[in-house]
Amino acid sequence: MDARQTFARLMPALWVLTDARNDAALEHALAHLPPGSGLVFRHYHLRGTERRARFDALAWLARAKGHWVFLAGSPATARRWGADGVYGAPTRVAGGHGLLRLATAHSLRELGAAGRAGADAVMLSPVFPTRSHPGGKTLGPLRFRLLAAHSPVPVIALGGMNARTANRLAWPHWAAIDGRAAQR
Repeated sequence: MDARQTFARLMPALWVLTDARNDAALEHALAHLPPGSGLVFRHYHLRGTERRARFDALAWLARAKGHWVFLAGSPATARRWGADGVYGAPTRVAGGHGLLRLATAHSLRELGAAGRAGADAVMLSPVFPTRSHPGGKTLGPLRFRLLAAHSPVPVIALGGMNARTANRLAWPHWAAIDGRAAQR
């Protein structure tokens, strides 16, 4: 069974996305996520060797717990760094041949683009209000479900997600940035 088939069968229910806000809590989160969860390393605030070193440290911890590791970056960098997959807009993940591809989407059009790009899954957001975009427009549970029903690939809920909102949404796959994903 290749990585795509394994991922399709075992796609993580729970994901954590990294950034500057949650950096100090990532080791704790990775240690407490259920085995086989997902890590999306973004850390856009870091550059060069500092970014690579942080990726390596978190990837090592994630793999020790059996988590999948995705890199927000180019497919070539994700391959070079040893990530399981690449994360980003559908146009960014389209060239991820040989890697798993996790696309982002905010609309029906972008869900279609993710399918055409060959994404293995898509993070659809924002479901609920977020600290990342205070006052921003959200999908809400009903619109999220309507869009997800038309997705050509599996959907992961993102945006304002934590254990409480995940329970409210009753969706099998969700991701958090600062929503204490490990406290499921």
